[in-house]
Amino acid sequence: MDRRRNLRVALVGAGPRGTSVLERLMTLWEGLPDAERPSLTIHIIDPYKPGAGHVWRPEQSRFFLMNTPALFPTVVPVGRTASHLTPGPITVSFDDWRKLMLREPEGNLSDGDHGELASLSSSAFPSRAIYGRYLEWVYHRLIERCGVGFSVEYHETEARHVEPIGPGYRVHLSNEGVLDVDDVVLALGHLPSRLNPEQEKLGDGAARAGLQYWPPNVPADVDWRRLPARKNVLVRGLGLNFFDIMIQLTEGRGGRFVASGQPAGRALTYEPSGNEPVVIAASRRGTPYRAKSDLSTYIPHSVTLRYCTFERAGQFLASGIHPGFDRDIWPLLHRDALWAYYSTLARVRELPAGFLSSLETALDVVEVSWQRRVEDVLTEFVPSDDHLDLEALAYPFKGRNFTSPDEFNQAVLKYLEDDAAGSAAGEDDPLKMAIGAMNAGRSVIKSTVADGGLAEASWLAELCGWFEPLVEGVASGPPALRIEQLAALVRAGVVQFVGPAPRFEVDLDDEQFVAESPWVAGSQHSARYVVDAMMPANRVEQNISELLRRLQEDGLVRPRIMMSDVDGVPVVTAGLDVTPPPYRPIKGTGEPARHLYVIGLQLSSAQWGTAIAAEAGAPAHAGSRTLRDADDIAAAILGLNPARSPLAGQVTPHRGDLAAKG
Repeated sequence: MDRRRNLRVALVGAGPRGTSVLERLMTLWEGLPDAERPSLTIHIIDPYKPGAGHVWRPEQSRFFLMNTPALFPTVVPVGRTASHLTPGPITVSFDDWRKLMLREPEGNLSDGDHGELASLSSSAFPSRAIYGRYLEWVYHRLIERCGVGFSVEYHETEARHVEPIGPGYRVHLSNEGVLDVDDVVLALGHLPSRLNPEQEKLGDGAARAGLQYWPPNVPADVDWRRLPARKNVLVRGLGLNFFDIMIQLTEGRGGRFVASGQPAGRALTYEPSGNEPVVIAASRRGTPYRAKSDLSTYIPHSVTLRYCTFERAGQFLASGIHPGFDRDIWPLLHRDALWAYYSTLARVRELPAGFLSSLETALDVVEVSWQRRVEDVLTEFVPSDDHLDLEALAYPFKGRNFTSPDEFNQAVLKYLEDDAAGSAAGEDDPLKMAIGAMNAGRSVIKSTVADGGLAEASWLAELCGWFEPLVEGVASGPPALRIEQLAALVRAGVVQFVGPAPRFEVDLDDEQFVAESPWVAGSQHSARYVVDAMMPANRVEQNISELLRRLQEDGLVRPRIMMSDVDGVPVVTAGLDVTPPPYRPIKGTGEPARHLYVIGLQLSSAQWGTAIAAEAGAPAHAGSRTLRDADDIAAAILGLNPARSPLAGQVTPHRGDLAAKG
C-alpha cells in the first residue's frame, strides 16, 4: 500500500478519547492541500456504541451522575482550546450541546433526556447517560461529514490481537474478522482487572462460606436489584462509586428524599420504601470524598493562583531540572491554598487589620522558613480553631478513638452536615476556597509533571504516594446533593459506618463477612454481602484484557518501571512505558513501536490525572491536555509535525480562566 496516498487506521476504543482522535484526524486531514491529502479509512473497534463507549452509554440509569458540572466537559476543542489547536468541524462543548438541544432537540432524545435537559443548568451536575448522548451526537455529526477520501467503518466487536505485518499491523477481531492497517491507536479506557490479594482473599472466603463478594466493577454493569432488602451489606470504599451504589439502593428502590426546610447540611429527610438494605460503609480515612461547591464556574472567581503558576513551573523545564514534588511543587500550591483559605476567612470573619498584608509577606518568603513565618502570623492574628492543616484533610479522624459505633456515626454525620453547609456557602466558605485553589493547581501540576517532568522517586513516593489521595478526597468528590442525601440516610439509619482503617475478614464458622475498625470500640459488623465500591484497577499488569496481554507477550508494549528512592528499587508502575508525545509504546527491546499510539488511562505513568475529561475552553497544554494528545497522534499519523513547545501559550489561570467556556 502506498502510505502517501492511502492510509488505514485502527482506532481501538470508541469512547471519549477515541472520539477525540477521530475528530482530530478529520480536522487535520481536511486542512491538508488537496494534492497532499491521502485517502483515509478509519476502522473503529469497540463492542459498545461509538461516541459514548462503555462508561458513558446513554441507556444506563440516570441516577449515575458526573462529578463535574455541565459547564466543564468537552470532547472537541472549543474556546481557548480551539485557539491553541486547529478548530474542527464541531466546536460544541457539552454545555453548548445542552443549550442547542433545548432550542433544536434531536429526534433520538428520550423523554428522560428531554426532562433532564430542561432541568439542567450550566452549574448543575448531569447524568452520565446524558453526557453519553452528547458524545454520540458528536460522533454522528463527524460521520455525517465523511465524504470522498475520508471514511469510517465501525466494528461492533473487540480487538483480540495486534500483529506486526511489514510496516503496519494486522488486527484480529473477536468476531474472527481481520483488518490490515497502517496505524493503530489504543484508546482502551477502563479494562477488567484481576483482583488484588486482599480482594482474592475475600472472594475465596466467600466461595467457601457460601457468601457473596461483589468485586470492583463499572456501576452501570451491575444489577443492584440482586442485593436483598433489609439485610446488612458491607461496602468497601467511600469514593465516587460509593455514591452510585448508595443511590441505587435507596432512591433507586423507591425511597424518597424530601426537603426538610432546614439549612444546608440538614436540608433533606429520607422516607424509606422498606426495600433498602442496611448499608454499612468503610474506607481507610473513614469518611467519603468532600462535595463539590455550589459555584457558577469550575474554579471559584475569588481564586487566583499566585505561586503555583505555569510560569514558575515552566522554569524547571526551561532549566532542565526534574523537580521534586515535596521540595519544589507542593510548597507553591500549598501557599496558594493557604492564601485562598485565609483571605476568605478574613473577608467573612473580619480578622484584624494588617493580617492579610502580614500573611502575604510571610508567603512571599523564598527560604524554607516561610512556613514558620506563616505560623507566627497566624498565631498573632487567627484563633487556633481556625488554623488550616491541609495535609490533615486526608485523614479527618486521625488519632481519634471512639467509644462506640454510634459515637463514630454521629461524628461522620457532623462531618457530612458541615461539608454540605460549606458547599452551599460557595465562595464564602474558606475551606472550599482552599480546595478550589488545589483544584486549579491540578492543571498546573498535570502539565508540569507530564512526560518525565518530575523525578521518578518523587512521582512514586510524593505525587502518587500522598498528594493524589489527598487531592482526590477533597477536590474530586460528588455533587453536594449526594452529601446531603447521605446525611439524610445516616439520620434515617439506612447507612452506617465502620470506622477508619477497617479490617475485613471471613468468619468461616459463622459464615459471615466481618468488618471492624481499630479506632472504634465495638465496631464489629457482619453481613453475608460485601461490595467493593471502586472501579477495576487501572494497572497494565493487572488487567485481563486479551489484547494488552498479547501485546505484552509479543513485546510490543511494556509497563513503565520507575526507580524509587529506597535503595534504587525498581517499581512497576500502573501505565505503559511510552515515548514523549505522540505516545508510542516502548517495546520490550527498548525501541519505540512504529505507527502504534496510546491515549487515555494507560498513559497514567507518563501523565497524572488521565481520567479527568477535557475541560471546555481550557488551554491545550493544561485542562484540555487530552485533546492535545489526540491532536499529536493525528498529526503523527498524517505525517505532520505540530512543532509545539511544551509550555507554548501558557498563562496563569485567574478568576475562572481555567473554567472559561467557549
